[in-house]
Amino acid sequence: MSWWDALILGIVQGLTEFLPISSSAHQSIVGQLIGGEDPGSAFTAITQLGTEAAVVVYFARDIARIISRWFGSLAGRVPKDDPDVRMGWLVIIGSVPIVVLGLLFQDAIDSALRNLWITVAMLAGFGVVIGIADRLARNVKPLESISWRDGVLMGLAQSLALVPGVSRSGATIAAGLALGYTREAAARYSFLLAIPAVLGSGFYKLTDIGTDPVPPAWGPIVLATVVSFVVGFAVIAWLLRFISTHTFLPFVIYRIALAAGVAVLLLTGVLEPLPTG
Repeated sequence: MSWWDALILGIVQGLTEFLPISSSAHQSIVGQLIGGEDPGSAFTAITQLGTEAAVVVYFARDIARIISRWFGSLAGRVPKDDPDVRMGWLVIIGSVPIVVLGLLFQDAIDSALRNLWITVAMLAGFGVVIGIADRLARNVKPLESISWRDGVLMGLAQSLALVPGVSRSGATIAAGLALGYTREAAARYSFLLAIPAVLGSGFYKLTDIGTDPVPPAWGPIVLATVVSFVVGFAVIAWLLRFISTHTFLPFVIYRIALAAGVAVLLLTGVLEPLPTG
């Protein structure tokens, strides 16, 4: 991978990780278009560390408060029904499905599920799901009112993002909207819920590729990760402002249009369903 390719893929990762349009799908598609190959699930997982670092920095105060009060509850200093304590447990429990399924289906995630025809189907199909959920959403529940059941259900929805084209934020937000939460509440929970899963996946892939007989291109990978952090931070701030006054319709239209465009590129041989790399 060249430095230029890494720069582009870092920008793509930062732009798409938090929008409900699937960063893994964009990495695969753009990777083929600029370099002739899918950058692979390991590259995607590691560059996601950059965007997840943006979440940690953006929500640093919230995260520090949640962690502090969660540990305080274990020591008996904070009531167990405290909203921050509950949020801490919800993030932990809600992360279990994607961790378990990610380990069970790791081989398929790294290979068969990266088939671009699957990506096309998920982009379009889940775009419709997000559109329907947004259309029917009541937008009344704040983040503070999230229940155990709803937190677990959104965690289950997040696990669908193991399939490229679904979108981690899109799946979680769609579930949140269907359960009656406001767009901003669903988005904020999706960001917090992703932290353990993405950090765990990224560091796991670091150890995984460390055993590869062919040394990885660490320079370009680091560049892509740093760029994804900077761009991702800006996107978080923009998205939370945008969805406070707008629906998700523009993203739904984009997903369907992208799916159609990729299908055409596949049919004409410009893209390969399962490229090497």
